[in-house]
Formats: sequence, structure tokens, C-alpha cells
Amino acid sequence: MAGSAQPAAIGETVLKVADLCVTFRTPAGPIEVPRGVSFTVRRGETLALVGESGSGKSVTSLAVMRLTPKPPRCHVRGQVLLRDDAGGTRDLLSLSDEQMRRVRGNDISMIFQEPMTSLNPVHTVGAQIAEAIHFHRNVGPRAARERALALLELVGISEPRKRLDSYPHHLSGGMRQRVMIAMALACDPKVLIADEPTTALDVTVQAQILALLKELQQRTGMGIIFITHNLGVVAEIADRVMVMYAGRIVEQADVGPLFARPMMPYTAGLLRSVPRVDLAGAGRPVLETIGGNVPDPLRMPPGCAFHPRCRHHRPGRCDTAVPALEDAGGDHLLRCARWREIAEAAS
Repeated sequence: MAGSAQPAAIGETVLKVADLCVTFRTPAGPIEVPRGVSFTVRRGETLALVGESGSGKSVTSLAVMRLTPKPPRCHVRGQVLLRDDAGGTRDLLSLSDEQMRRVRGNDISMIFQEPMTSLNPVHTVGAQIAEAIHFHRNVGPRAARERALALLELVGISEPRKRLDSYPHHLSGGMRQRVMIAMALACDPKVLIADEPTTALDVTVQAQILALLKELQQRTGMGIIFITHNLGVVAEIADRVMVMYAGRIVEQADVGPLFARPMMPYTAGLLRSVPRVDLAGAGRPVLETIGGNVPDPLRMPPGCAFHPRCRHHRPGRCDTAVPALEDAGGDHLLRCARWREIAEAAS
């Protein structure tokens, strides 16, 4: 699936997001989620965005794709710098709508959560895949259809020529998700955003989709942003992990160090709530939970947004100012006023 451009060097940054803020205008007042989010994605790398529902993961991805509502309902600030074929960068937030249409689906693509609501029910899947190819590659209907056929074969659809003329409701959930992947990969994007693409699938199909994404990434070298709340999936597919809470990054690190030694209490709580086969029957107590809920964005608690739910909370320390995102060494970033004390006590 290599495009005409020469592939970038391994590890080269293809997407840089700097100080991304999204403010929604509501009758009850403005809501800002995400708030000051910054991260990079490198060629051939998978960055996982994790956190509870309401943390700002999906809004972050929609803002990167310029798919949030238009002003005055929503305002997006910051920078989204995408590397181009010439080695320079473009700020996607500064592009016109027409320029962004040429980028979206071509240089950066997205797989949405629910394929049944993302696919058009009155058009065949072949026509929907071919539409993007025709628009971005300026090829005729026959060439676009043949490319769509090749994509269906690539993503493992059985009887691909027959499926070209199928409608979305003719396909299973796993097949629809494969069609969504084929659409997203139609023009060899540099960056693929996958927003919980396996949430509605059974574990067997989920494993197939994850293996497919890894295989396609190895072939194309694309960077992937994988959004999920499933830490088992993160361990399987991610190179780096970015944990979000209440619209902010609270921890970011390579997947191995973060799973082995989470330093932010919220991340540690998420990991303690995951069932572990290796501890089954070993007398481990009932799975832990994080008490409370993600805060209402209209009524954010002062200081660290997690402190009302945190077992390490100290009055006057955690509820006064928002902690800075600090580097704990080895590119391990975290946002916690007491992380040094917590780390010392755990060692």
C-alpha cells in the first residue's frame, strides 16, 4: 500500500499537537475539554489515549481532524502540525475548510467508534470506499472501484468482489469495522486515528482487528492514535500511552514502564481495576474500583481534578493549584503534586 512519496525515516515525528484547547459554548456556561493537551506521534508508532468516559479522548481526536462544531458553538485553540511530503509541516487549525478536506482522509484518517452509524446505509460499501479514492486521487470510477476491491482484500473481507455491492446492513459488525479500516487506509495516510474501533466487537473479532492494524502499520509505516478505555488492548497494541483525566494529560510514558510502575494515582487505580489471569486463584481480593465519578466540567474541583477520588489526597497540597506536568525521567511525564512522596513510599 505504499504511496508515491518516499517513506519517512523510522521514528520521525509526523504529528505534533501543542496546547490543544477546545471550548464548547453551552446554556450553562463554557466547557473546556481538552485543556492544554500536547503530544507527538512518530512514524510507525502507536500512541494510546486512555481514560474514563468524559476524559476528553474523543474530543481531542475530533479537534485534530477539524470535526468539532463550528464557532460560536465551539472554539479550538493551539496547534496541530502535520508533516507533509516535502518535510515541512502544516498547522491543520489554520487551513481553510477546502484545504482541510484535501488533508482529511488523505494525509490523516479516522476510524470511528460505531461503523453502523458511520457508514451510509443507502450506498454500497464499494461506492463509499471508492468515493474517497476518486476525490483524493482524481482517478476514474473503474480505477477507484478496483482500488476499493484491493482494499477489501487487504483487510481480510471474504468474497471481496461480492461485498463491493453489499450495503452496510448486509455485513456483520466485524466486517463493517474492516470496511471502515479500508476507507481510512484508502489514500495511505501518514496518521490514523482509531477511536475505540473494537468496543462493540466480541473478543475473537477484536483480536483479529488489532492484528490487522499492526500488520498494516508495519506495511505502511503510519502513525496510529488508538483511543480506548481497555487497558488490555493498550498492552497489546501501544508503544506509548497517554492517560487523560478531566480534559488534561495526567501521565504519559512508554507502555512497559507505565504498566510496570504507574506513578500517577489515577493510572495506578485504572490498572488495579483490570482482572489479571496470573493472579487468579492466588487469594487476591476483589478487584479495586476508583470511587466517585469524573467531575462535571462545569464544576471542576480546585487544584488537581482527581483529588476528590484520590487515596493520596492531602488538604492544602492537592486542592489548591493544578499540578504541572513534570518529567520523572526517561520521558515519563505525570501530573501529581505528591508523586515523589508516593514513589518513595512504594519503593
